[in-house]
Amino acid sequence: MLSSLFAGIVLGLSAGFSPGPLITFVITQTLRHGVRAGVRVALAPLVTDLPIILVSVFVLAQLANANAILGAVSLLGACFVAYLAYETWRTHRLDVRAQSDADQSLRQGALVNALSPHPYLFWFTVGAPMIVKVWREDALAASAFLAGFYVCLVGSKILVAVLVGSSRQFFSGKSYAYLMRALGVLLFVFALSLAREGLGLLGLFK
Repeated sequence: MLSSLFAGIVLGLSAGFSPGPLITFVITQTLRHGVRAGVRVALAPLVTDLPIILVSVFVLAQLANANAILGAVSLLGACFVAYLAYETWRTHRLDVRAQSDADQSLRQGALVNALSPHPYLFWFTVGAPMIVKVWREDALAASAFLAGFYVCLVGSKILVAVLVGSSRQFFSGKSYAYLMRALGVLLFVFALSLAREGLGLLGLFK
């Protein structure tokens, strides 16, 4: 259960702090309308992700005995996480100068997240395979993964809104760069683990 929780925390933090459509919208709404608007946008994944999780877990559960397909999915997940690791490592600062025309709040934040490819890629190649695998062994471990992921994903974006509302120096200073590099390393290690698992399912690695 601890390993599942740790995986959820690492993936949640990296997704929460990395540049992307949703965190940009968090920043613009915070600059334009204050911290409360940014916090509402940060809550968007709690609205949009449930259908994606249910569909991806259902599809993967039907393929539970198809090792070749699951192996291919794990390798795709490893490539996606490795890409996230690279993007996270090379991120040194966030642009906090963007502006927005209107306070779109939670509804528009949900729309931004729903139209982003990242949630779909993540859940179909990384999140759902992990939940299906862990659920067979321990339902609490799967719940710990989900809890760790969403507490850190949403919590980190809320923290971004608070920091933007109070101080922008963190996002252009060394502290943010060091944080992203540390998360990049952890993501790369996780990508290697997914690749190893995928090769094992394909019978290419023991």
